[in-house]
Amino acid sequence: MNTKQRCLIGLVFFLISYLFFSKLLPSLSESIDFAHWFNLIGACFLLSFNDAFPKTKINKVGSVLTTLGVIAHIGLCTIDFIMSSYGNNEIEKAELSQHISNSPLLFYPFVAVGPSLLFLGLAVHAFTFIKTETVKSLMVILGAVAVGISFFALKNGILMVLSCAVFVLGLGLLICKNDIKKVK
Repeated sequence: MNTKQRCLIGLVFFLISYLFFSKLLPSLSESIDFAHWFNLIGACFLLSFNDAFPKTKINKVGSVLTTLGVIAHIGLCTIDFIMSSYGNNEIEKAELSQHISNSPLLFYPFVAVGPSLLFLGLAVHAFTFIKTETVKSLMVILGAVAVGISFFALKNGILMVLSCAVFVLGLGLLICKNDIKKVK
């Protein structure tokens, strides 16, 4: 499996996770948290973008941010797996949520800031193509911002999945840009 294939698998898994998060795809099981499994696997595959783009100074920054974002996604998914293990026990879930919110060592790196670094890192990678692939780069950059706004500010699942789709499509088009040119 080559780098581009790993990137594309990551994008597909990541988008599917957002379809679950937005409730456009129904939960398939009460005992398995498919949304977070798809998100976790997708985020890990998205690390491949660090190898897919040229090694410029700005891409090195993008690689560090992407890597930190993937680590944060792993932590966030772990927290959410623990949360889902409580089943219908809303009291225990609320207590865990309160504990995480009160602990800056957990809240900031794994909930509030950390996961956004994945989007920021991939947007930085995309920014390196702003002059040659303007539309695709802007799809990634604006999609990343829109995911954050739709999730944190608007709490709108449909807008979140649409924003993620634009983000994923932009990255997919960037990673396949040479294939598209060969077809023409």
